[in-house]
Amino acid sequence: MSVLLEVKDLAVSFFARDKEVEAVRGVSFQVREGETLGIVGESGSGKSVTARSIMRLLPSPPSMVKGGQILFKGDNLAYKSDREMERIRGRDIGMIFQDPMSSLNPTMRIGKQIEEGLIKHRKLGKAEARKEAIAMLELVGIPNGETRYTQYPHEFSGGMRQRVMIAIALACNPSLLIADEPTTSLDVTIQAQILDQMKVLQNKFGTAIILITHDLGVVAGMCDRVVVMKEGEIVETGTTAEIFANPSHPYTKRLLGALPRLDEKKKPKAVPVKQEGLPLLKVSSLKQHFNMGKGQVLKAVNDISFEVWAGETLGVVGESGSGKSTTGRSILRLNEVTGGEVLFKGIPLQHLNRSEMKRMRRYMGMIFQDPYASLNPRLRIADIIGESLDVHGLASGKRERLRRVEELLDLVGLDASHAMRYPHEFSGGQRQRIGIARTLAVEPELIVCDEPLSALDVSIQAQIVKLLEELQERLGLTYLFIAHDLSMVKHISDRVAVMYKGKIVELAESEELYANPLHDYTKSLLAAIPVPDPEIQSRKKPIINAEAGKSDPYGLDRSTFVEVRKGHWLAVAQS
Repeated sequence: MSVLLEVKDLAVSFFARDKEVEAVRGVSFQVREGETLGIVGESGSGKSVTARSIMRLLPSPPSMVKGGQILFKGDNLAYKSDREMERIRGRDIGMIFQDPMSSLNPTMRIGKQIEEGLIKHRKLGKAEARKEAIAMLELVGIPNGETRYTQYPHEFSGGMRQRVMIAIALACNPSLLIADEPTTSLDVTIQAQILDQMKVLQNKFGTAIILITHDLGVVAGMCDRVVVMKEGEIVETGTTAEIFANPSHPYTKRLLGALPRLDEKKKPKAVPVKQEGLPLLKVSSLKQHFNMGKGQVLKAVNDISFEVWAGETLGVVGESGSGKSTTGRSILRLNEVTGGEVLFKGIPLQHLNRSEMKRMRRYMGMIFQDPYASLNPRLRIADIIGESLDVHGLASGKRERLRRVEELLDLVGLDASHAMRYPHEFSGGQRQRIGIARTLAVEPELIVCDEPLSALDVSIQAQIVKLLEELQERLGLTYLFIAHDLSMVKHISDRVAVMYKGKIVELAESEELYANPLHDYTKSLLAAIPVPDPEIQSRKKPIINAEAGKSDPYGLDRSTFVEVRKGHWLAVAQS
């Protein structure tokens, strides 16, 4: 295969307040026709800056390409004019961005957005462009192309919007497709569908792909070669098989070592959970329905029951919209439930008045998904953590308050001097540690962890999981751990509940559920997990396309019985 793209000694800097930040330094790599090159590394490693430099999408100022060459078909893109790059983007090089909703024009119909490139680059007439746009929608797995053509982005799911982005990027049959974290915000099954679709289209069009990601499991299943970046530099490159089998750089080894694997045994707890007496939390027939107007009711949580014992971690998994986060918020009465009962230490929470519930919340906490959005950017860390101490009267005076804040920062692995900083001065992993410190301030017994890892790099995820496990052992905490990353859930949870369409379809001990899943939906979730092993990935079959298929491929259109091992649970789900 001949070389399609060659990047030589690329150097990119950003300038702000008379300071220069070298984002990319001396980066060199090649992409051959028809191959897939993975670029991996943590946030801030320079992956996206490199990709946007190729497309010449970095704003100047504050950015500047300080050196190097970007040779596409032998032509140097680094010094092309904006008008010349407009002819190349879309026609010769396509790009899929991380967030499809912010990349699509919310005021334009989907069909018109696909047509733009066809009319501009392929010089098609309106009727022919419409016909081609509908064909592209069908090609990327979106059924009813005629109807979908006239709809707007908000009428599509996240997975469907990403398919639209693929259709736009490939409409003009470019030689190179740059996919910048195309599946980061998607559920594991939708992610598998998108990656399968990219493979099919690559084979059809012969397109070369640069796949930028921090998920090494995705790389193992998609890429021919891998480039590993750290702090703006390439630290290792090689074939996918070589990188996974024999990584040479310590950073690559650390990235691979941070990945939890389904085929690894779960480590036993130092203190086993005792299911004796009353459970700490008991949820019975919980319902959370939302009135959507025009007589429509969304049954986000539809009659679920489970128990959580003191010192236990119960994982709750499922796709977006399955009811996981709503369950967590309803338990804490952040939503007023439609029906059912929530007992915490034997006390029915729905019967407590406002002041009683405020006192009860001292014993229940929540760690949120986005560590930046959940911290007040205008407050110092001392005030963010100290606020809950003030609300519950747990600190007598400013000196006691600050001492307690410093103790909490030390507990989560941060320096006491960080108390006087603001949230924007911390990395994502550090901000999540601050969120955990804030939750621990009131000494809770139960913590609802609502997707606490999804916004973090894989190595940072491993650090946060280790921290949560250490805190549980030291403080006797109980977790309701909500996530869609089943690999991580397996290793942190004692038992796992699988949610689908507002119901629990399976609940079992962690090892048992992963070894012997009973429900078809659980099996599909496990099958969709990208395994960080190229050999295993090559043997995996394409996942069922749930979105493009029938309305309910997992059997909840009819009564479904799920018998969970050891006779402890019998869940019955009926639509």
